[in-house]
Amino acid sequence: MSFRCCLSILSLVLFCIPVSAAPKSSRGLDKIGHIVVIYLENHSFDSLYGLFPGADGIDRAKPENVKQVDLNGQVYAKLPPVPKDLRFPEDLPNQPFLIDRYVPADQKIGDLTHSFYQHQRQINGGKMNRFAAVSEAGGQVMGHYDGSRLPLWRYAQRYTLADRFFQAAFGGSFLNHQWLACACTPRYEQAPQEWRAKLDDQGELLKEGSVTPDGFAVNTLLPAQGPHPSEAKKLLPPQSQPTLGDRLSDKSVDWAWYSGGWNDAVAGNPDPSFQFHHQPYAYYQRYAPGSEERRRHLKDEADFLAGIEQGKLPPVVFYKPLGALNEHPGYADLLSGEQHVAEILDRLEHSKLWKDAVIIVTYDEYGGFWDHVAPPTIDRWGPGSRIPAIIISPFAKRGFVDHTPYDTTSILKLIETRFHLEALGERDAQANSLTNALQLR
Repeated sequence: MSFRCCLSILSLVLFCIPVSAAPKSSRGLDKIGHIVVIYLENHSFDSLYGLFPGADGIDRAKPENVKQVDLNGQVYAKLPPVPKDLRFPEDLPNQPFLIDRYVPADQKIGDLTHSFYQHQRQINGGKMNRFAAVSEAGGQVMGHYDGSRLPLWRYAQRYTLADRFFQAAFGGSFLNHQWLACACTPRYEQAPQEWRAKLDDQGELLKEGSVTPDGFAVNTLLPAQGPHPSEAKKLLPPQSQPTLGDRLSDKSVDWAWYSGGWNDAVAGNPDPSFQFHHQPYAYYQRYAPGSEERRRHLKDEADFLAGIEQGKLPPVVFYKPLGALNEHPGYADLLSGEQHVAEILDRLEHSKLWKDAVIIVTYDEYGGFWDHVAPPTIDRWGPGSRIPAIIISPFAKRGFVDHTPYDTTSILKLIETRFHLEALGERDAQANSLTNALQLR
């Protein structure tokens, strides 16, 4: 038998896993009564935890993954200037630099380019060296913070920090929220041509678009069934793919997606910083306005905080802070979001829920910031760049840096395994399930 034939058979064994089968339980997972996912915004691992002791941080980056090059492959003598922000010097060296040397963490910085096709160009085949060239933020892409001054760093020190956790999909918030909900990319076969990206014969981007040429929604569209601003034009028709929420409900496992500002947005009076595309379940037919499923599972932050106080939350919880507190560059500062989440973590630690809870604090995507670790190659959607993930729990390993490869679908895998759910697709079926961060036996 030829080597190629053997390899093909091995590939079938490793990758042709029936996605309809429920994952086998890991020993001790039944001790977990509550899984709480706190989903923040737009930071790469290196931008917040690149200086964390014991992690694969900036000091371990190879020069060829650090020095940024232009679109012709020439190494920049200096980083491109940060546009329209005189707080940053114009002659930044071509290397990582501390943002808080120039702009404190309680002040906003500019937004950075973080779209589906541009992200892949920044990664540049794993060289990680075109972040500055493919960005409207110039050299700001190489900035990072001294995380030891931030509240969540202390939780990373006390519990488990994962330093091989990648965002599920290339690009921005819209698509990565979808992957947290359905481990899939939404479909829009009838999208207008003007909304579609155009690629050349080599797959290089000729024109940006929210929808791929073959009808997948990859950049921001808003939910047609609402909530969305009244003037919004780029709307995604209701989706029908199965979601994690569906899987949970069909197994009679209660769950909720709590969002800061949800009630006001639904009432037509959204907070100026409310982000409509951060509400993934609003895109699905099953959670249409007026439905019982929406009423039961899509809730406001006030309900989340009351549930903590009362010691009564569903077994599976997702929490999305209001835009002003989600750490997104451009419309939020970093420190306010960190303090907000630290306060919630303190409430959880002192609640009746703590004894059987696993809390995962992570980010939807990299936000345009450089990270030196090349993501693994799995499928056309990703994974994308490395993002922070902290596992906080009485079951979490203490003071531990977990080097296990994970991506956003690892959260789904943990929930699926704990509650005996069928996988949504190949990615979550094959993902590592965060159990290496836990001591359950």
